Amino acid sequence: MLSELAGFLFPLRCAGCAVLLEPRAPGWLCPSCFARIEWLEDPLCAACGIPLAAGAGACCERCLSRPQSFRRARAVIRYAADGAAAEGVVGSILRRHKYGYDQCLGAVLLECLVKRMPLEPADYDLVAPVPLHWTRLWRRGFNQAALLARGLAARFGLAFEAELLFRRRRTPSQTARGQAARAQNVRHAFGVAKPARLAGRRVLLVDDVMTTGATASECARVMLEAGAHFVDVLALARAV
Repeated sequence: MLSELAGFLFPLRCAGCAVLLEPRAPGWLCPSCFARIEWLEDPLCAACGIPLAAGAGACCERCLSRPQSFRRARAVIRYAADGAAAEGVVGSILRRHKYGYDQCLGAVLLECLVKRMPLEPADYDLVAPVPLHWTRLWRRGFNQAALLARGLAARFGLAFEAELLFRRRRTPSQTARGQAARAQNVRHAFGVAKPARLAGRRVLLVDDVMTTGATASECARVMLEAGAHFVDVLALARAV
């Protein structure tokens, strides 16, 4: 009864289009917005998870020519990163979450991630987020990757290490950079704060959006050097 009263006094709206949801509607999106989500489907690169053309080999050309430090990476949603007009439902929510400072939208993104969880949680000992530099964290007030990682860890009963990684320096935006420039931009930008927590551990590194994988690969590199058994990467969206 209390939940019905709360629904009457504070009706839920779709996180995508703001239309009123039915009182007992599952999730945070209306059927129309949910149907517009572009889920990533096979075939995907066995290493970085980028979509491949039908009949292509197991790995993309980028991973064949420049292997990543992580064992494999996966995302669940295709994300158009070429402007707000093309970003889609989840892209709009991501932008409002990160730059509109709406932490409530993190629950919507977590549900999307869990719904199509592409990796087996039992394969990992701990979950860690890609860190923000302290100045960016101070200004924003939260790390969107940490919210996703914390939610995943709680959902699947895994250890959550919020401060396992840290940024040694604030890096310029990756947006307009190519693969090589992105890799150079983040080189030696990360450190491991608690190496003892990594010894022999199977790590799931979480981020909200993955583009070329340069940031995730550099994070994985320093964790492997600190003793991690392997590092896999899970992102909500893959910019393609």
